[in-house]
Amino acid sequence: MDHLSRIGVFIAVAKQQSFAGAARELGITSSAVSKQIQNLEYDLKTKLLNRTTRKVSLTEEGALFFERASRALEDLHEATEALNELKSKPRGTLKISAPRAFSNMYLVEPIARFAAKYPEVTMDVSFDDRLINFADEDFDVLIRIGALEDSSMIARKLADVPICVFASPAYLQQHGTPTTPEELAAHNVLAYTRNKGAHEWRYKCPDGQERVQSLNSTFRADAAEMMIEAACRGIGITICPALFVHQEVASGKLIQILDDYETWPMRHLYAIFPPNRYLSTRVRLFIEHIDICCNAALKPV
Repeated sequence: MDHLSRIGVFIAVAKQQSFAGAARELGITSSAVSKQIQNLEYDLKTKLLNRTTRKVSLTEEGALFFERASRALEDLHEATEALNELKSKPRGTLKISAPRAFSNMYLVEPIARFAAKYPEVTMDVSFDDRLINFADEDFDVLIRIGALEDSSMIARKLADVPICVFASPAYLQQHGTPTTPEELAAHNVLAYTRNKGAHEWRYKCPDGQERVQSLNSTFRADAAEMMIEAACRGIGITICPALFVHQEVASGKLIQILDDYETWPMRHLYAIFPPNRYLSTRVRLFIEHIDICCNAALKPV
């Protein structure tokens, strides 16, 4: 067995914390596992594992080697996968998370078309607005709307997503039309409860100044669809992505107001990838597909 194979045996032992467990995983005998670990330690001139009758644990040197070696083997595996995908159709699992309201409006059909085009790709799709930590969950790509703040993430901007202020004609007739952001304080501005910060509007004035306006609300919801319906019914004003209300604006159910003021910072639609991960062919093809579909569908209000 060569040096690289011995490293693979060591990683299996470290993960299983057991020679027997590693042997079962690798399909070899426990004695063969023990022999390869001895040979690896001899080659490295370093003790990697503490052995007792009940437990196998990493030494300090072993823990360092495990972290680096695991990453290196993963890179080799991904490189091999890339070569295989160049020779054949994309395959494997593609795990995606995208915001619920946006996905229901714009992604359901494109994702289904992608799945039909590449039947050897196993799709695992989640429509959810929650925050996701790549370190805790094994997603391949996140589709998100926002202002990208985490510079450690790898992201591709798919489209601009202006956040604008809308109200129904009935609401404006009854309560008046605000002409400045400050006047919003006297209005019922629907609150999106998945936003963890204060109920406020951050905006940029026509002269370029950035300001914040505190807001009041008697209607709170955690779903964009509910807030849009409430706005159409004249319950209050909504501040939301313009692409969410294309139909309502086109039909006259909602009117954009305060359009001289710009929500700040600007929001965009992103495809986000975990850092230090190879971008597989299936992920690349999916993002290119979604990019084309979104830019064809998202038209300014």
